Amino acid sequence: MSLNDLFQSPLRAVNVGIETFKDTVDKFAPPSVQVDWRPPVPVAPDSEKILAKRAARIEKANRKALDIIQSGAPRLVGIDIALNVVPGMTKDTILHSGPPITWDRMCGPMRGGIIGGLMYEGRAKTPEEAEKLAASGKIKYSPCHEHGCVGPMAGIVTPSMPVMIVKNEKFGNLAFCTLNEGLGKVLRYGAYGEDVTARLKWMEQTLYPVLKAALAASGPIDLKNMIAQALHMGDEVHNRNRAGTSLFYRAIAPFVIQTCENREDAAAALNFINGNDHFFLNLSMPACKACLDPAIGVKGSSIVVTMCRNGTDFGIRLAGTGPAWFTAPAEVPDALYFAGFTKADANPDIGDSAITETGGLGGFAIAAAPAIVQFVGGTAADALRYSLSMYEITDDESRMYQIPALDFRGTPTGIDVRKVVEKNMVPVIDTGVAHKKAGIGQVGAGIVSAPMGPFQKAYDALAQALK
Repeated sequence: MSLNDLFQSPLRAVNVGIETFKDTVDKFAPPSVQVDWRPPVPVAPDSEKILAKRAARIEKANRKALDIIQSGAPRLVGIDIALNVVPGMTKDTILHSGPPITWDRMCGPMRGGIIGGLMYEGRAKTPEEAEKLAASGKIKYSPCHEHGCVGPMAGIVTPSMPVMIVKNEKFGNLAFCTLNEGLGKVLRYGAYGEDVTARLKWMEQTLYPVLKAALAASGPIDLKNMIAQALHMGDEVHNRNRAGTSLFYRAIAPFVIQTCENREDAAAALNFINGNDHFFLNLSMPACKACLDPAIGVKGSSIVVTMCRNGTDFGIRLAGTGPAWFTAPAEVPDALYFAGFTKADANPDIGDSAITETGGLGGFAIAAAPAIVQFVGGTAADALRYSLSMYEITDDESRMYQIPALDFRGTPTGIDVRKVVEKNMVPVIDTGVAHKKAGIGQVGAGIVSAPMGPFQKAYDALAQALK
């Protein structure tokens, strides 16, 4: 083409960078093209070369890890008191969400949850007494994830709390989670007080024995099948659990009626579950953990097996690097806030519930739950976009969990740390938001992107392990 021909041709613009530039060009010229380009993520100088050289070995390890994850068979097999069944639990132990953290670095909601937990246990009569004991060094703090547990939001598990027991029938490992309290002023959001303690005591003294007897009569409940059905019914089993809770209610209600002699207790237990749409969250979380944990220790695998937050740090673990944690500061979610609250009130991201995204659910399956956008903000088109983008950073599609809106395509499964770093694209998580001050509770819900920092560190660590 000659120079004269070039200037006589229609102007065509290609934008690399901020998308608003393209919008401006489109107002005054023919449609422009937006290039989806992201700057490279800084990693150790030799990491990319090492991982490229070991690509075949990594792919083989990833296939093994993903086969383990995909073939998991999580079943609810019972319920018991944490001190009786959670590995490593003692009378002086309190488990929390996210990677390891000490009292002095804990955020407001986590401190509030611990204060409430100590009052619930009878270790303190007032918040002031509880805070003094919490900071005394007499209480041992440990991540839920290091004890086979998962805990939503603050993730507090104390010795007397009832925990659901989920068994992966394929590999024999167990996962545990407390019972869901519902929304509002609840312990997991850092709230405490007489009403919070009274609810927890009712759950321990009434709801727990009712469910224990019912589960003993029902036998194991197939959670994998229940989650698959819930996705077809409009849940993503992280922030929307209405279908999952309804399916669990149908499964357990007949056995509650059969085994509970006290009709008032039976009615109260069933009404509590029926009135708490998020009850199933505390089953979907340990179901995902039970499937992911057996993949920890698959040498050479770049698959992420843990994502969690403690309100201060965001942490991940890889199958190929074992129990090692990789962390970076947690970020504040872009959320839909309740009346009277703003982003300035929000605590940075918190909770173990990102185990659902790690397992291919939650934000990864949000296209299956268009109604969720009413709770977390956005549009149904955004939900589709979020799920589609997650296929770019995963190595597989679920054999069991499907998204109807995508022609029943399997959910994106198996986050590959290499793809996260090399594409500069992080996982999306739909989440609840806690107030940054202890004792207040939930202030909103929304979408948060994981920070890149933990993935950078894990990428480099995997490279060094394969050097």
